[in-house]
Amino acid sequence: MLCLILFGVLLHMNCVPLEDAKSAVRALEERYQHAHTLSADFYERYSDGSGGVSAESGVVYFSRPGRMRWEYESPESKLFVVDGANVWFYVPADHTASRSKVKDSSDWRTPLALLTGKANFARLCRSIKTVDSATDENPEDRATGAENTVLRCIPRGESDAGGAVIREVLIESDPEAHLVRLVIRQPGNLQTEFRFGNWKENLPIPKANFHFEPPPGVAVVDEETLAGSVH
Repeated sequence: MLCLILFGVLLHMNCVPLEDAKSAVRALEERYQHAHTLSADFYERYSDGSGGVSAESGVVYFSRPGRMRWEYESPESKLFVVDGANVWFYVPADHTASRSKVKDSSDWRTPLALLTGKANFARLCRSIKTVDSATDENPEDRATGAENTVLRCIPRGESDAGGAVIREVLIESDPEAHLVRLVIRQPGNLQTEFRFGNWKENLPIPKANFHFEPPPGVAVVDEETLAGSVH
């Protein structure tokens, strides 16, 4: 599982030496793997490859070991929770919640558990190199900040746990090694981009926030059972 998706494609020829990439990776890992809790504002933008674009935003929370809570606030309320064993996705307007095992999840958010020390880039990426923002021909590959670093990760597998192919992932960090942008690319020009800001570390977050209990009247779709009935 890319579990960052968590991710071939040909490597870009204009890359900074590998040692620089190792330093950037090490800084990212050290920044997040020693934090017990984290929170950040996020903006998510999805392109369907044929001109269609959608955008959402909210707040995300992380807690050791491997727990996450994504609170979508705009344009509608949604909730994505990883409790360490299960992945829940709840849309109040639909009165439906889906559940799957973390190890079976094909969702691109699941690999971000690496921010709570559950994984590392070496396990996720077959190769990882820095992108030279000054010479890269694709504007979307360039750093959004003058002193930021962009890493291009080529995944170890050709697909994630759900069979969805991920060509590459771009990981952008600022000079303080905060994750500021994540771009996930799939065949057909499908692309999901996340931008993060206002990072906070080791803030008190109730454990209950990483537990999901379906409200009364909400239908629960168990993806594992559903997949079994299809086969």
